[in-house]
Amino acid sequence: MSPPDFLAYFERVRGRTRKVAALIPADRVDWTYKPGAFTLGDLVRHIAVTERFMWAENVSGRPSLYRSHGPELAASRDEILAFLDRMHAEAMSIFSSLTPESFAGTCTTPGGSGMPVWKWLRAMIEHEIHHRGQIYLMLSMIGVATPPIFGLTSEEVRGR
Repeated sequence: MSPPDFLAYFERVRGRTRKVAALIPADRVDWTYKPGAFTLGDLVRHIAVTERFMWAENVSGRPSLYRSHGPELAASRDEILAFLDRMHAEAMSIFSSLTPESFAGTCTTPGGSGMPVWKWLRAMIEHEIHHRGQIYLMLSMIGVATPPIFGLTSEEVRGR
């Protein structure tokens, strides 16, 4: 996958994440299913800060700057969505600067392992999708209807 292909793919992934994050009710941002677990707001902030302050920093040859995913970063649903968008724009600016050579080069993960940049960015997408799934599940737990990820429900697919 080339850097432009990656960027286009990641924008589509983020679009699906952004769509479901926007469904979080404004009065349920701090809801979680058990004490000590990520809240809905924490999950969105976590996606935002890891993209910008971990993955974007690492592929730039710098250590992770991730320190928090708490409400001090953005408290309300609208602030959280704006924060997600801002962190994504900053990270995409960094990712857009990757040359084919740097994309194929290595970076150092927060655990100290060397990894090809393209593979580390692929892990970022897996990480985001994992947390998006948690958001879907948590929204379901509080009775929020969510759209099917690719346009059809499983029932609609089976019916066709």
